[in-house]
Amino acid sequence: MQFMIQQSTGIKPLWFSPLPRTGKTVLMADIARRATAKGNQVLFIVHRREILEQAENTFKSDDVNMSLCKMGMVQTITRHIDELTKPAIIMIDEAHHALSKSYQRIIQAFPDALKLLFTATPWRMDGKGLNVIADDLIMGKPISELIKQGFLAPVDYYAPSEINPAQLKTKRNGEFDEASIEQAVKPKIYGNAVKHYLKLAAGKQAIAYAYNVASAERLAEAFNQAGITAWAVSGKTDRATRKQIVSDYRAGKIQVVTNAELFTEGLDLPNVDCVIMLRPTQSLSLYLQFAMRSMNPREGKRAIIIDHVNNVERFGLPTIDRQWILGGRDKHAKSSNGEPIKSVSVCPECFATFYRQGEICPFCGAELGEEKIIETDESIKLKKIEANKRLALAKEIAENNAAKAVADKSPGELTTYAEIKTYAKLHNFKSGWVYYYGKKRGLIH
Repeated sequence: MQFMIQQSTGIKPLWFSPLPRTGKTVLMADIARRATAKGNQVLFIVHRREILEQAENTFKSDDVNMSLCKMGMVQTITRHIDELTKPAIIMIDEAHHALSKSYQRIIQAFPDALKLLFTATPWRMDGKGLNVIADDLIMGKPISELIKQGFLAPVDYYAPSEINPAQLKTKRNGEFDEASIEQAVKPKIYGNAVKHYLKLAAGKQAIAYAYNVASAERLAEAFNQAGITAWAVSGKTDRATRKQIVSDYRAGKIQVVTNAELFTEGLDLPNVDCVIMLRPTQSLSLYLQFAMRSMNPREGKRAIIIDHVNNVERFGLPTIDRQWILGGRDKHAKSSNGEPIKSVSVCPECFATFYRQGEICPFCGAELGEEKIIETDESIKLKKIEANKRLALAKEIAENNAAKAVADKSPGELTTYAEIKTYAKLHNFKSGWVYYYGKKRGLIH
């Protein structure tokens, strides 16, 4: 769990960060129950109506004193700040959004309130640090431990690619441009999505993430034509219809829900056993919300993720343990702490995706041989940097006689201060190395 607290009157602000599907709303409800039992006023803020309704039900079932707990969407509360009873505690769900002006208006209106900011993914695609709104980060248990203890279901990840990533272009906000996605996805993506579902997850309830409303509708149509009951929902679907679809899905009347821009953050759908990705994303937060939607545990369950758009190439498997940080980061880095994600392998027979440890696919038993290695965007970027360095080094040696003279030498074979300086330049060593090594060799007094 990741959880931030912000407080301006001596108590350090913190950020709590629970992983998706690990009981964040239950934790918030318990804090609210204890706070209101002592007569404290609580303000709970979230940005989606479905999440709000779910949280209200959880708070009530946990015996929170609702007369002391105001719950609402940020879009509403920010317009009625002057009408609010002064809260002792402010809780913000999905708080990686809390840098926006609407949240900041509320936070700044109550400087003496304790702020508890919750998110499963303390990460922003723009690279901005969350340390501007929180002073500390409280981490939850790593995902590997949560799976081992049964709090999350284990997952099998398949990556039958149906997209040409070279055609993807990004918008100013860093996310992929919808028009370029339309060009990049292969025409057979919808029919193949149905075929792979039938092969890998037949009978399981699934949620599919599409890249726009039209693609969600086309995918639902493909499932229905195959005799699999499916409905498409989006922000354009009226509220009553959306509510009915969610209710029917929970009751098992709908096998697959395809959606655009919905069912990512917060909403609890415990009977999701399969996630299908038809939306490529640059957002680690969104990727994890997609992937972990299927990981609510049940006795004997193994979740299935079918990624048709190479998201695993950018972020690695969702089950790896990530070290979250509050500070900012290079917005192009795809790991939470700026370090490169390990490349994954894909079996050419069954499309299972994993970190290779031998010569046999752990899913289907096929011999891997020289199987395709799916490299993450970050690992590719680092390889290009190293290749450019090697090219520059070769050019320097070819054009510079002094560089030629030291190119094949080790540091111990350098005999003059000028050679040490040339060697340092050739290998991109810092100037401090020149001084200290020259002094060590007795060439500087």
